[in-house]
Amino acid sequence: MPTTPVHVGVDIAKGTFAVRLLNQNHTHANTPEGHIGFIKALPEAAHVVCEATGGYERALVRALHDAKIAVSVINPRQVRDYARAKGLLCKTDRVDAAILADYGATLRPEPDQAPTAAQLRLAALVSARQDLLEILRAEASRAEHLDVPVLKRQHAARVRLLEKQLAALDRELAESIAADSQLAAKAARLQTVAGVGPVLAHTVLGLMPELGQLGAPQAAALAGVAPFARDSGEHKGRRHISGGRSAVRRVLYMAAVCASQHNRN
Repeated sequence: MPTTPVHVGVDIAKGTFAVRLLNQNHTHANTPEGHIGFIKALPEAAHVVCEATGGYERALVRALHDAKIAVSVINPRQVRDYARAKGLLCKTDRVDAAILADYGATLRPEPDQAPTAAQLRLAALVSARQDLLEILRAEASRAEHLDVPVLKRQHAARVRLLEKQLAALDRELAESIAADSQLAAKAARLQTVAGVGPVLAHTVLGLMPELGQLGAPQAAALAGVAPFARDSGEHKGRRHISGGRSAVRRVLYMAAVCASQHNRN
């Protein structure tokens, strides 16, 4: 007879994380030592539920995967909508941990699949590349207002350095993909689609590793390109995309624009 999972809510901040376990509250340091202490205190059938917090959750999630403990990283918007639906408007670390535990016990999300070392490396490289692009865009906007010669020279030097780093990241991404047979096969298949090049392939593989394990509707929703209905009675509202992973959606949009302009078939 399968063991009933014990859903543990964890609200993660930069320095600490609040835990709701069996109706009791705990706090641990968000450090390797804090992770070890937390994991040792978990019951055998623990299923940890936490939110994506911009990176503060990554080390703990990795430690949980290494310890073979079920963990689900939930979109914060879904958790907040769940809390509102239950009339829980107060927001503190302990309250959020309790909401996450209740969310897990009520909705029973599937545990996330543990990423491979290659997937973690690819995601880190893709994220770093996107950060560089944001800086380059900011530098391009700043250039319009520079009229002092020394500032123009410094700006040009920064741009050259950033472009050099971008090229180095692109080489590193290509090498990382080529070194993993599964990722290489997926990248090659993606690039058979009109408008899909290395940048889109690397981004999708890095930031949407679930690709290939989902049906088309689920994949479209995860990427943020699924048109959701807005109908009521006889009224048929306009469909709009919503949510999903914005970084993936941006590169998909640019690929679609490119394909529409250069491929008429």
